[in-house]
Amino acid sequence: MNFPWLLLILLTPLIATVLLFIPKKYVVFKDNQIALYSSLITLLFVIVVALQFDINSNSATQFDISFDWIPIFGISFHLGLTGISLVLVGLTAVLTPIVLLATEHEVQKKNKEFLMWILLTQACALAVFLARDLFLFYVVFEAMLIPIFFLVGRFGGPRRSAAALKFLLFGLAGGLVMLAAVIWLYFVGASQLGRGTFSITALSNELSIDTWTERWLFLGFFFAFALKAPMVPGHTWLPDTAEQATPGTSTMLIGILDKVGTYGMLAILLPIFPNASREFAPAIIGLAVFGIIYGALLAIAQKDMKRTFAYISISHFGFIVMGIFSFTSIGMLGSMVYMVAHGISTAGLFLTAGYLIRQKDNSLINSFGGLTKVAPVMTGFFLISSLASIALPGMAGFVAEFMVLTGTFQRYPIPAIIATLAIILAAIYMLWLYQRVFTGAEVKESKNIVDLNKKQILILSPIVVLTVLFGLYPAPVVKIAEQAVSNTMTYVGAVDPQPLIGKAVTP
Repeated sequence: MNFPWLLLILLTPLIATVLLFIPKKYVVFKDNQIALYSSLITLLFVIVVALQFDINSNSATQFDISFDWIPIFGISFHLGLTGISLVLVGLTAVLTPIVLLATEHEVQKKNKEFLMWILLTQACALAVFLARDLFLFYVVFEAMLIPIFFLVGRFGGPRRSAAALKFLLFGLAGGLVMLAAVIWLYFVGASQLGRGTFSITALSNELSIDTWTERWLFLGFFFAFALKAPMVPGHTWLPDTAEQATPGTSTMLIGILDKVGTYGMLAILLPIFPNASREFAPAIIGLAVFGIIYGALLAIAQKDMKRTFAYISISHFGFIVMGIFSFTSIGMLGSMVYMVAHGISTAGLFLTAGYLIRQKDNSLINSFGGLTKVAPVMTGFFLISSLASIALPGMAGFVAEFMVLTGTFQRYPIPAIIATLAIILAAIYMLWLYQRVFTGAEVKESKNIVDLNKKQILILSPIVVLTVLFGLYPAPVVKIAEQAVSNTMTYVGAVDPQPLIGKAVTP
């Protein structure tokens, strides 16, 4: 049996959650220290696993840990690592300690409860990316609604209750449809294989589902993943939630948890339902392109910074989905790089703006202006994250967007061309936001703004470093995910289109 690294990664934030509620006389460390140290230990474990990960292995998963859970139904507690999941586990492990440090004073009351929900959010994200049993995946997929619901409902803005309820209802609606699909798939597997199983690997390799059934099962899973992503038109919960949530909560939600939707499409939907994936791909590409343009246009029209960031993310998720369903290696790998780039830039935007918003308890754009004069360091950090968000060359977003558009153009040239309009729109919504908040005439409300101190600069510095590092050298993400993407292409039966350049054209 392999050393249980994945189990340690998953248990660390859960153990820290328990330690938070042990009486202080029995614990040496403070609450913030317990949460931070556990997140750093988790990051250390992830680094150890990443260094041992074999990028050339043809195995479906590595570092597997599997125990019988409910044997009568073929349910197991199976954790495994693929290149796709390792990238997102790494993103989760990196962002969580940054969020904990940046939000140390975000909540003045009930700090212990806030830290508990952040750690449980991390644990749910890690579990869903590591789960290799479909039933376990579904359980965690639903469980992750709970910490975000309380983070928004307990610590959000004045309309937090309505936002939290809307988030929960959308999540439950997707989960309910997915549950029906999971149960249906179980009986399909039992009838074909002679045994009930929820093993994602077995369902991907051994099933041969009839066309009609596969279509409906595909739509059931896709509905849940599209709501989680979120894709237009199931996106309406995100702007309301982001507006009312604290910046730290929004970073965990949009930067990490929303990736569960796109991860599910790439790691579960395509391998188990390859024929339906190919059949519905043109429609999904069209929906993704619509979301890209729609999200960008709505971002321009917003008056609230946090709502602007939410609509930017909706547009970016359209790019990710488009790359996944391009069924090209470069498009799918671009989606993986895009998930990382989006997570980093989202953290930079929300956390930097969070330092600003907390000082005035206000996120309205017209409440600020001329901050370059009073907060030049904060201005610099926000500008870097803004440039990464609009995919400026040299930033992480550029490589990802270029790969997605190139991969999509190989198979769907017209949608790819239309999607490039978002590059212009991105420059409008991001630079106009930067201009209104940080440049121009200094408004009265901005005079008492305090710039970032040394500690806050140190906290945000890793985001800047990662933004530039992955912009100049995205190879680590590409190399880790390459074999897993190749396996997914094999499942779907897709082959990269051959370039037309240099080929003779016969009349």
